[in-house]
Amino acid sequence: MNTKPALRRELGLIQATALNMIDMVGIGPFIVLPIVVQIMAGPQAIWAWVAGAVLALVDGFVWAELGAAMPQAGGSFVFLRETFGRDRWGKLMSFLFIWQTIIQAPLVVASGSIGFAMYFNFLVELTPLQSKMVSGGLVLLITVLLYRKVGDIGKISVVLWVAVLATMGWLIYGGATHFNSTLAFTYPENSVDFSWAFFGLLGNATVKTVYSYLGYYNVCHLGGEIRNPEKNIPRSIFISIIGIAFLYLSLNLSVYGVVPWQEIQNSPFIVSTFIEKLYGHSAALFATGLILLIAFASLFAVVVGYSRIPYAAAVEGAFFKVFAKLHPTKDFPYISLLVLCGIAFIFSLMFKMKEIISAILAMRIIIQFIGGAVGVMLLRRKWSSDRIPFKMWLYPIPAMMAILLWIWLFSATMSSTILDIPVTIWGLIVLASGIVVYFVQAKIRGEFPFVRENG
Repeated sequence: MNTKPALRRELGLIQATALNMIDMVGIGPFIVLPIVVQIMAGPQAIWAWVAGAVLALVDGFVWAELGAAMPQAGGSFVFLRETFGRDRWGKLMSFLFIWQTIIQAPLVVASGSIGFAMYFNFLVELTPLQSKMVSGGLVLLITVLLYRKVGDIGKISVVLWVAVLATMGWLIYGGATHFNSTLAFTYPENSVDFSWAFFGLLGNATVKTVYSYLGYYNVCHLGGEIRNPEKNIPRSIFISIIGIAFLYLSLNLSVYGVVPWQEIQNSPFIVSTFIEKLYGHSAALFATGLILLIAFASLFAVVVGYSRIPYAAAVEGAFFKVFAKLHPTKDFPYISLLVLCGIAFIFSLMFKMKEIISAILAMRIIIQFIGGAVGVMLLRRKWSSDRIPFKMWLYPIPAMMAILLWIWLFSATMSSTILDIPVTIWGLIVLASGIVVYFVQAKIRGEFPFVRENG
């Protein structure tokens, strides 16, 4: 007797945490580190990494509460739909999230593949065309490897997670054993004066560091495949955030204590340069290979999570039906996987790294992050306490802090542009176009707010 394909709960705490952490690390910290030092003009750039960690932690409370209460495939799609009202504003909010995801998720994947190609240049000097071939080829490889059932993916993720932790541990150990406190803690004069100018620079720098922290919520996108989700989703989120914050802060201090900040800000391969100073060129080549492995592992986890979002929306009838298809024998959303990776492949050939980082945040902050924080407060009013298995500490302080910090970062993205237009404006254009498409579709279907009268 044939049974209908369905998602399987095969991922435990270890696999969930592994997918989160390898999603978070990726190529981000190795590309972003010199950019942040350049923005802040000194080793006081460490404060941007602290600010990113604080934001991830307070926002992690939001995701932990929502993820434990609604452990389904789709993450924010489900959260926004249920908290804002399944038959009212939740229809609009969840649609806007999917609309943005079709653009920003491939941007995330493209950013990882472009960063991979940038570091690959340390091993072999590439022409611009060859760099595009490397970044695009990586997206295609990820697609092929993820074309399989989720149980196998969980096993692969643990192996990659161990590789990530081992690599970060080696880098931190190298810096700790050759640490020069004068380099690490000598700030330029008046560099930390807590003026408006300082917080403006800190905001610009934190936009970059938050990009490196993103992914602590990846487990929520896989909610329908997590065992014991009421406990494992919150645990994996907090383990991931605390663990990655420790690794990032340690890595930054290690690099600051070995390489002068004036050199850090101009280095396209700062970690390779760092290892070369410590152990020589051969060791730097080996370290670069490990960094590329980390970048690959992160893309692996990112695509797993994002491919479940259009699938979940389509199953609910909120997106094109073709995305609701699962592979007939391997039980994974293969149409969603192929479409997102196809768009990511195109983006990886079109854009540059600095353009993408701020654009990713500008597109996500209003609906996904601020919307999620508001949603958790709406959920507390709508649901009884026994329906919420994990409750954030000191409610509503973490949710309110998250909203204020996201607003601060959204304003900071105004300084970045694509085609001489601030990425904030691009984000608003995508949002506005999504609203127009939703209302046109709702009018045709007779859905909220154009509900047809019966009879």
